[in-house]
Amino acid sequence: RATLLLSRCLLKMVKGNIIVPEDILSFCCNGLQGSTSPPRAREPGEQEEAPGAMASPSPARNPTEVQMSQLVLPCHTNHRGELSTGQLLKWIDTAACLSAERHAGCPCVTASMDDIYFEHTISVGQVVNIKAKVNRAFNSSMEVGIQVSYEDLCSGKHCSICKAYATFVAQGPLGSKVRLEPLTPQTEEEKIEYSIAAERRRMRLVHKDTLKDLLTHSPRETELETRDGSGAVPAERTRVESVELVLPPHANHQGNTFGGQIMAWMENVATIAASRLCHAHPTLRAIEMFHFRGPSQVGDRLVLKAIVNNAFKNSMEVGVSAEAYGQEMSISRRHINSAFMTFVVLDQEGQPRTLPMVAPEPGDGERRYREASARKKIRLDRKYVVSCKQTEVPLSVPWDQSNKVYLSYNNVSALKMLVAKANWALAREKDKVRMYTLEEDKFLSFRIEISVGIPAGRAFSLLSNLRRRHEWDSHYVSAELVQKVDDDDMIYHVVSQKLRHENKPQDFVILASRRKPCSKGDPYVVAFRSVTLPTHPARAEFTRGETLCSGFCIWPESEEMSKVAYYNQAMPGYLNYVTTNVAGLSSDICSTFEACEKFLLKNKDSLISRLQDF
Repeated sequence: RATLLLSRCLLKMVKGNIIVPEDILSFCCNGLQGSTSPPRAREPGEQEEAPGAMASPSPARNPTEVQMSQLVLPCHTNHRGELSTGQLLKWIDTAACLSAERHAGCPCVTASMDDIYFEHTISVGQVVNIKAKVNRAFNSSMEVGIQVSYEDLCSGKHCSICKAYATFVAQGPLGSKVRLEPLTPQTEEEKIEYSIAAERRRMRLVHKDTLKDLLTHSPRETELETRDGSGAVPAERTRVESVELVLPPHANHQGNTFGGQIMAWMENVATIAASRLCHAHPTLRAIEMFHFRGPSQVGDRLVLKAIVNNAFKNSMEVGVSAEAYGQEMSISRRHINSAFMTFVVLDQEGQPRTLPMVAPEPGDGERRYREASARKKIRLDRKYVVSCKQTEVPLSVPWDQSNKVYLSYNNVSALKMLVAKANWALAREKDKVRMYTLEEDKFLSFRIEISVGIPAGRAFSLLSNLRRRHEWDSHYVSAELVQKVDDDDMIYHVVSQKLRHENKPQDFVILASRRKPCSKGDPYVVAFRSVTLPTHPARAEFTRGETLCSGFCIWPESEEMSKVAYYNQAMPGYLNYVTTNVAGLSSDICSTFEACEKFLLKNKDSLISRLQDF
């Protein structure tokens, strides 16, 4: 250590043109190459230092993880000395792309970005810390999770800014798709993100259909406006059009424009459009999920257009589009991307100001106006259901057309999170049935496993039909199919036996969501959670019950053998067969699961049973 310190001093002296004695110079050079002097004798009682003792052990790092730290300089900020959101988007896209390319081993391009909610602004002089890593790889695309926080170097304060999920596509020569190697998660957090990534992918694929469905089923709801519209601003006044020339610094090593650069240009014109409505400096609060339709290259001209679609009481939605064309104007423009950004205007206390109304143009303007209202409802539902932690979502969320996709997502992802939890403790093993428990905070969770001689797909079909549950579960009296949402989601009204110390039976309104494996190694999933329906309010003859998170996971062990596991997360005292003996873990659960095994084996090959499932 002394040699190293002396060498550093020597380097500073040389840089400062200070003459260094030749004997010191010789000592330092020999020391750096490896000194041959005898080792120092240890003092009495002094222990020999083990090799590597100074290096503290650290957990294995995800090989796809990329960390980026950027000091916010004046050139990165707006007039208020706050980091430009466009600059932040460029950093986010760059870090995510580097992570994706670490896994793919080849160039990658941005395909889409999920909703981004910006919780705080970042000031000049602060440090932006970005961490990105691949959550899951599919065939040729992968999901990258990004966490952004800022650090105040003076106070040492750290604060979260946003969390984002981006989808990247690996590209081979001439833009061909590359088949990706599967990713193996290691930690509990990675296993949770890996499992839920399949649900987020499913949600992206139906994103457009959700908006169309809402507009079709409730067109009048999107036109409600109670404010005085006498001072409404014509939307046409907010229109912005700008052109950018794509230069080499804007592109990657393949010559394709960085997705983050396109997002930064889009944010710029959207801010101008928002400013024209409010005559103030707006703050970007959210960017809705968007997809890149195609690439643009160096030399392209990007035409960026923005207009305020609708202004609500304290926020406004700005629609932005990007189109590309080459040198020849005769060639039609290529649609690159469309996005919807939500802005607010803050007063001196940091509270959102009331905004003027927008008067849409007839035709397309009115369509955009109605769609903006629908998107606001969907966005709030999605943020409320998807972004909340499991403990923050009420047990029974009202179900409707606008949030059906997100309730289904929350239902399945909550079960997958429970499955990925570590620290399950084996509480009881009886014959082939194994029972595990998990206690955390105010929740008591249990898992029951059994191996059954039945194909996994057949077990999945039988267990996902709640109308047949009473055939093996004595706690169920009946289950009525109230609504078939789609092929994967159904709502049931369930009646169960009377609880102890109760003189009437319980009833539940349950959303059952089922999923087939997304890729090899994934289980079949059947998830249950409580919802509320206006057609099925609580009734006097029942005690209305609620289920937080429960369901089945079924793993194929062979063509004719499956591992069936049932999970339930609940408050202690929630279920009758848990309260029977929470400390001793009543045998009632095991006997119920044994009855489930007999039910599966009995209906393994039954044609009548197969017809009942439909």
